[in-house]
Amino acid sequence: MLSDIPRNARLLMAARVARSVGQGALVVDFALYLHALHWSAIHIGGLYSVSLLVGALATLIVGPLSDRFGAKRFLLGYEGIQIGATIIALSTAQPVWLSLAAILGAFGRGANGGAGPFAPAEQSWMSRSVSHKQWGQIFHLNTSAGLTGMAVGALLATLPGLLNGVLPGPEAYRSLFIIVLLGSLFCLFFLLRARESSLSAEGIDQDTAPATKLESPEIIADKPSSVGRVLLRFGAINALNGLGIGMVGPLMAYWFHLRFGVGPAAIGAAMALAFFSAALMSLLGLRLTRRFGMVGTVTRMRLLGLIMMLALPFAPVFWLAMLLYIFRAALNQGSIGSRQALFLGLVGKDKRGLAATVNSLSLQAPRAIGPSIAGLFFEAEMLVTPFLLAVALQGMYLILFRQFFSKQKQ
Repeated sequence: MLSDIPRNARLLMAARVARSVGQGALVVDFALYLHALHWSAIHIGGLYSVSLLVGALATLIVGPLSDRFGAKRFLLGYEGIQIGATIIALSTAQPVWLSLAAILGAFGRGANGGAGPFAPAEQSWMSRSVSHKQWGQIFHLNTSAGLTGMAVGALLATLPGLLNGVLPGPEAYRSLFIIVLLGSLFCLFFLLRARESSLSAEGIDQDTAPATKLESPEIIADKPSSVGRVLLRFGAINALNGLGIGMVGPLMAYWFHLRFGVGPAAIGAAMALAFFSAALMSLLGLRLTRRFGMVGTVTRMRLLGLIMMLALPFAPVFWLAMLLYIFRAALNQGSIGSRQALFLGLVGKDKRGLAATVNSLSLQAPRAIGPSIAGLFFEAEMLVTPFLLAVALQGMYLILFRQFFSKQKQ
């Protein structure tokens, strides 16, 4: 299977894996690290919100520019920023400096190995590196690779629990930034080896035939007046998903700690299993697209995931809650590859950075609100309410998502 993938795509996947290991470690432990430093739930949620908002603003700039100037320089710049932020976090726990590092480095947010606000450039580069008929396969494999790296990182997040008798609590957590630093260095290595030619000649994306059951390939590529309307409508629908994700996703490990009193060893091991399951589900999702189409696959997997999310906060014991979380994560994140192929298929190759920007920005900007709201509920010991709000928002998103792509086929 890998032998059929162009060299550039393999290098981008390798970079994603390297980046995702550090992300997986911090998505488990960064909020717990702040808690060990005696940050309140409101301050933790506020920091996540600011970090997400800054990322959304950066996305607004990067995506369109990547269409014009190429993606490689932006991704190299992102890793440079990541290295600088990690060095700061290794050097000090002083709140101002640690907050700055967290905002620049997107600590604890998790992105399945994506390049944060620079993800539109990465997705655009990937789409131009393979033929259109490979999109379904490539985006599912890319998602699976990132989730596997996140799983490895989540396993490494158990280290603070093991080091607790050797290092003071906060110091044990700080050691994880070494993993993030090493991941960024490996990521730089792979990106430097990848090639990016001019957008008009790059890769082998001269094949404009539909990938599989891609419901809307290139449907508005030659209609500039329609591009804005379609992407704006898509972005408005996607915003519901982003707000729902922000309610629970970024602070999930913290919620497990508050609800059940468990530490990084239990949370990290369980989340690693969740990410591994999601990686396998992403590969299974590729098969499901051949039977149900991409839209059908997304709606079926996300609907089952919503049922799991609704039941999760009512679980009476940790193992049952984590089991529900594992199934929910596998179903929800396993559909990411199909969703990426769908929104990139809305436009021609010269506008894919723009499409990726609309997708990322419409997701990240509303998502930035969620952690602050969740932090207020956590501080008030209302640990169920954020889940109910998230289910309602993502349920509306799922209905409108299906309607949107059904209209594009007409």
